[in-house]
Amino acid sequence: MIHHISIAVKDPLRVANALAEICNGTVYSFSPILGGYIVMDFDGHGTAIEIYPFGTQLVPTAGHRDVVQNAVSLRLSPFHAAISVPVDQERIEQIARREGWFAQLCDRGPFKVVEFWVENQLLLELLPPALVAEYLEFTRPQNTEKFFGAPVTA
Repeated sequence: MIHHISIAVKDPLRVANALAEICNGTVYSFSPILGGYIVMDFDGHGTAIEIYPFGTQLVPTAGHRDVVQNAVSLRLSPFHAAISVPVDQERIEQIARREGWFAQLCDRGPFKVVEFWVENQLLLELLPPALVAEYLEFTRPQNTEKFFGAPVTA
């Protein structure tokens, strides 16, 4: 289970408010990161999204984690997260249009997601209630193996 993710964006408060609206969550200032926010949706699983200013990097350091801000970052990355949300596809698309961000329903083969491109650079695969069952069915071991083949062994 993923309890939280962190993302870096150009306008952290705007993104935090849009994601809170989609998750029926609440935005808080995230004091460990200057200019950062956290969206908590109090779903009983501790689910949260930390939103950092673009250029923030977490750096592994012995004994703790260092934070570097205003570092050079790439515009696009392979990072993405699939997140169940309580609002429907139409609401997701309304929010994307309002923010000027790209959103679309995509068929991944065994399941569908709504691609929600935060600031048109960061992909969140959103699963509104109508799409969750199909995704969960795919994640059953026998169905996953049908799609990917046999598990990799050492």
